Amino acid sequence: MSVIPADSAPAASVSSTPRLAELTPPQVPAGSNYPSLAAHFAPNFERIAAGARQRDLHRQLPFAEIADLNRAGFGLLRVPREHGGAGVSVRTFIRLLIDLAAADSNVAHQYRSHAGFVESLRFLDDARSQHWYAQLRAGATVGNASTEKGGNALGTLNTVLTEHGSGPETTWVLNGEKFYATGSLFATHTRVSASLTGAGGDVTGERSFAVVPTDAPGVELDDDWNGFGQKLTATGTARFHNVELDPLSVLPRRIGTPEAVFEASFFQLVLLAVLAGIARAVREDTATGVRERKRTFNTGLGLPYREDPLIQEATGNIAATAFAVEATVLHAADTFDEALAVAEATGADRHDFTGTVPQEFYTAELAIQQAQITVPEQTIRVASELFLTGGASNTAVEKGLDRHWRNAQTVATHNPIVFRSRQVGDWFINGTLPQGLSAIGDAPASAAASAPTQG
Repeated sequence: MSVIPADSAPAASVSSTPRLAELTPPQVPAGSNYPSLAAHFAPNFERIAAGARQRDLHRQLPFAEIADLNRAGFGLLRVPREHGGAGVSVRTFIRLLIDLAAADSNVAHQYRSHAGFVESLRFLDDARSQHWYAQLRAGATVGNASTEKGGNALGTLNTVLTEHGSGPETTWVLNGEKFYATGSLFATHTRVSASLTGAGGDVTGERSFAVVPTDAPGVELDDDWNGFGQKLTATGTARFHNVELDPLSVLPRRIGTPEAVFEASFFQLVLLAVLAGIARAVREDTATGVRERKRTFNTGLGLPYREDPLIQEATGNIAATAFAVEATVLHAADTFDEALAVAEATGADRHDFTGTVPQEFYTAELAIQQAQITVPEQTIRVASELFLTGGASNTAVEKGLDRHWRNAQTVATHNPIVFRSRQVGDWFINGTLPQGLSAIGDAPASAAASAPTQG
């Protein structure tokens, strides 16, 4: 793997992730209830929170913090017990992810790719799922490389997988470039979305995922993400040049299945958990700032700042909004647990399932879409209102309070909220099932061009 740091990043902040063979198998957290797991990860979260502001100020990638959290078993939380994981519910995982995001939203965000990969395994055939569960138990972590920056038509990908040989001798070769590779610099693998080539070498309409070792020959990861927020998620460019893969590393991508509906929604649930953590961090920084402030203004009531009822009211509004944001996200998480319970009872989580997608999967997707309309706006608002509870000194660079707004705004831009609002309205008015985010690219030249199918 070739790793190229951004010009603004200190050279010491970028290092290669260890090869899988060099990793120590992570600890499997005991118990599956939130209180015991929160206590288990509390030392990690406290260390992560203690350095979050300085890492943001100096753009220091959290390699050590993520490695410690991996060793503590954070990546095994949603791996089923029968496959060596903790087997916690979606709700419990999301509560812990909110705790982590409150400590540092960058660290929580980069787990989005890994968490989505873990969820996908329950829908795969036995050979692939058992292989990858074993890899996770040995210490593997998985980043993401899906989106391309321009040049691909909506519903298509320029990154391609080409099959060579047949039967037991089959291999696949991956070529292409991705604009976002969130978390891949921290991971042993990255999951790449790619188009498949046909027998004649032409790109077909089919798409698959390729799970690629980040240290494989032909893999290049750049730490060149230039967004103003979430700067430490290693969301940079990934390039793949003639990367050879075995069949177990190529995962099918089946349109219109329970897996496809669940995966698109789950990825958004993780982003909402990150926003909920940011809202909680805003609440804590607001309360701390007011509590410690000595100076006040003659335009106030002449009381110590922490006793001024107007400042208390402003802080209370922030706290109430953070509470509402977290409650919304946890309610959405419950719908995922309900969908998976139905899938297990009906066989909808099997790779060969051919029935109708259970309504509970669409219920979860609708819960996510409604939360995506409200949670980002509320989080961005409280991140701005934080500055109403203090003076101009709150804008001091060394305080780092602006990172909450920058990070929330950056997370919120992952999916245009107006598109979600339209889909939710269409559902309640016309009963039109929502379409999960699955294709990003250039719009067709004509509005009359047929829309791409969900994949």
